[in-house]
Amino acid sequence: MKKLFVGFTLLLSICSIAQKKNPIPDSTRHKGMGGFADLAAFMSGKSSDGPKPYKEVITDKAITKKGLFTVHKVEDKYYFEIPDALLGREILAVVRFAKVPTGAGYGGEIANQNTLTFEKGPNNSIFLRVITLVNTADSSQAIYKAVSNSNVNSIASSFNIAAKGKDSLHPSSIIDVTEFFKGDNQPVSLGSAVKKRYSFSGESPDRSYIESINTYEINTEIRTVKTFSAGGGGFSFPGIPSSSLPAANAAGAVTLELNTSLLLLPKVPMEKRIADKRVGYFTEEYTQYSDDQQHVDTKEFATRWRLEPNDSDVFKWMRGELVEPKKPIIYYIDPATPKQWRPYLIAGINDWQKAFEKAGFKNAIIGKEWPENDTTMSLEDARFSVLRYFASDVENAYGPNVHDPRSGEILESHIGWYHNVMKLVHDWYMIQAGAVDPRARKMKFDEALMGDLIRFVSSHEVGHTLGLRHNMGSSSKTPVELLRNKAWVEAHGHTASIMDYARFNYVAQPEDSIGKMGLYPRIGDYDYWAIKWGYCHIPGANEEEQKKASNKMIIAALKENPRNWFGSFEGGNMSDPRTQSEDLGDDAVKASEYGIKNLQRILPQLPTWTKEEADLNDNLSDIYGQLVGQFRRYIGHVTRNIGGVYETFKSVEQPGAVYEITPKEKQKSAAAFLNKQVFTTPRWLLQKDILDKINNPSGGDPVIALQESALSSLLNADRLTRMQACVERFGADKAYNAIELLTDVQGGLFTELLTHKPVDIYRRMLQKSYVDKLAAIINPPAPAIPTINFGDPLFSFGSNTSRSDLPAIARGQLVQLRSQLIAAIPLTTDKLSKLHLQDLQEKIKRTLDPK
Repeated sequence: MKKLFVGFTLLLSICSIAQKKNPIPDSTRHKGMGGFADLAAFMSGKSSDGPKPYKEVITDKAITKKGLFTVHKVEDKYYFEIPDALLGREILAVVRFAKVPTGAGYGGEIANQNTLTFEKGPNNSIFLRVITLVNTADSSQAIYKAVSNSNVNSIASSFNIAAKGKDSLHPSSIIDVTEFFKGDNQPVSLGSAVKKRYSFSGESPDRSYIESINTYEINTEIRTVKTFSAGGGGFSFPGIPSSSLPAANAAGAVTLELNTSLLLLPKVPMEKRIADKRVGYFTEEYTQYSDDQQHVDTKEFATRWRLEPNDSDVFKWMRGELVEPKKPIIYYIDPATPKQWRPYLIAGINDWQKAFEKAGFKNAIIGKEWPENDTTMSLEDARFSVLRYFASDVENAYGPNVHDPRSGEILESHIGWYHNVMKLVHDWYMIQAGAVDPRARKMKFDEALMGDLIRFVSSHEVGHTLGLRHNMGSSSKTPVELLRNKAWVEAHGHTASIMDYARFNYVAQPEDSIGKMGLYPRIGDYDYWAIKWGYCHIPGANEEEQKKASNKMIIAALKENPRNWFGSFEGGNMSDPRTQSEDLGDDAVKASEYGIKNLQRILPQLPTWTKEEADLNDNLSDIYGQLVGQFRRYIGHVTRNIGGVYETFKSVEQPGAVYEITPKEKQKSAAAFLNKQVFTTPRWLLQKDILDKINNPSGGDPVIALQESALSSLLNADRLTRMQACVERFGADKAYNAIELLTDVQGGLFTELLTHKPVDIYRRMLQKSYVDKLAAIINPPAPAIPTINFGDPLFSFGSNTSRSDLPAIARGQLVQLRSQLIAAIPLTTDKLSKLHLQDLQEKIKRTLDPK
């Protein structure tokens, strides 16, 4: 299964959206009544006693609730009455945090997920198995036996049958589940990753209990309180910080509340839609075996809601007429959400209605407020999709979904909305739109503006819960100059997809007079197309015919409108400069130059815009940091073009190559941009009246930091090696090679060798860094610790460059530079500059001849 974290910013999560290839459960922990009541008897294969009469188990004191499983509470014990008709049916167990201690996440977040079945075991027992769907085959074929022999699902627990149900026409078995749900049984409790992360060593039975069990038509909800022993320090891994919970440090134990939803999966799985790389959906996959194969097939299919027309409207829908869905998609707003923001969150949900009309459905998706007076509904109930509001300082939101691993059918979603996401959108909007929108020029936005920003984030996260991945390439389909065309951009939007990380139109200039419709992200052409592909009728009697029909549909859509293109670097080609986050337009150099002009307009105004009574310049420091961060993004967008390789997925019917080199002119333009905007000291950032209020000179210089970062990225060995590989693949006339790049950069970094002007501190630092980086290519230092290479999956040559052309190229550049230094030193009159140049030539000499 392919897993991608989907949130408004990239965020490491320990909770997976869905789980298919599950860890092996611990089947030895459950040893209570209803489990291993008589361990010796169980090990011998004999039950100590058979089922008792119904009335002896379910006495007159029982409180009974009917639903998926009939639940009987007899004093302090809970019993499930499981109909024989449900034995073997697949059930999705979704474990959510209901209440958590500080530092352990938020109520409503998924903690674990598994697919389970109950089945009859020997000696009057019921087994609970955990299903791991990895390989499959048609039961009518011979190979099915081989697949079955190699894919036995684990028995996670065993329950003695306490009694038989009293309805002989609908036979059932009654099992005691008290100790099972009270205990720490992984399939219905925390996953191992969560416990490792927080150093939970074991559950304390005397401080753990079942709070309630409620049951409904297709689901049963178990609320438990669990206390775990826990130590300080937490689990650590290289690159991943350890977590230590305050409760663990104070009490040596952590108590939390969990809600486990047992949700019955459809008896007949939804028809799968075979995934296609040209349309960005989250996917499930498994390996398919059949007798007539000559190679094994991997079936990858899209995750999507079961959106179907009413039976009487099927033919109308297939003809392309708008119809009402049999069951619309409904999202509820958490009652913990501040009331002023609820209408905007709902509007962000309902904005998708027009997209579903492209697929033939009207009123297909609806946002509603949670009915607070309805005591029959629970926020943790797996039947309901909810936007959960978290009281958190995290600047984020995320949109997961819970889906049937057999078909990809989305069953529900709990969107995570952190309160402090408002700071995130505030800072973005001030820095990206403050030059053109006067509303952005203060620390607290008007409610209408903040509501608009919340609305667009809501639409983005809902898009994920509909199955859509990020489309980071969408913004590259808009010509930069159109971003300044008021009529065009207000009509079409600055990017074709709300699923891109294209926040606000930072290209627009004050004289363009562009209104909010041309500044905000919105649901666009690609989103309409993607929803159509995922939810419309695709003809075909079987998967193969539907795959062919889908291919024709995709080719036609891309030909009709290039803005329907999908490009995402998540799990794909990291060297494609068209698929970047936070960028705009089809020309990063031109877009970034416009963006820098706006930053230069904004910077002098920051002391005024950030002023609040009694503020100790914290606002100014924060927003100045945001501005520098935006400049860094522009640098990154441009740099990705150098050594860039386009990746455009195509079927065999489509002409042209899948892989193409970024045009040489674009790469050279990118290098010239870096020389001009970054390596030539950007003194406009060094506004003394601001820095004297927020920056201690001993605490680091923001310009030095961003220059060093830019140079390190540019001279990355993987990039330089890829550039040389592109020479071989695409030809020297089309490829911008490493020698050309280093010559251009070196010429820009050392202009003082020709002008004989003083070398300022920023240039001295950069020049030393340049020489050090080339020296490291020639004489690479031994790694202090073992490293893992997470290099570019395309043209990945690893970290060892000793057998590549890079050392020779770097040596040639330093030989040339040393000659220039020797010639320039006598003509340099500034004393510190002369010492610097002498030091550089000596350093190069030692690099070229370490002896």
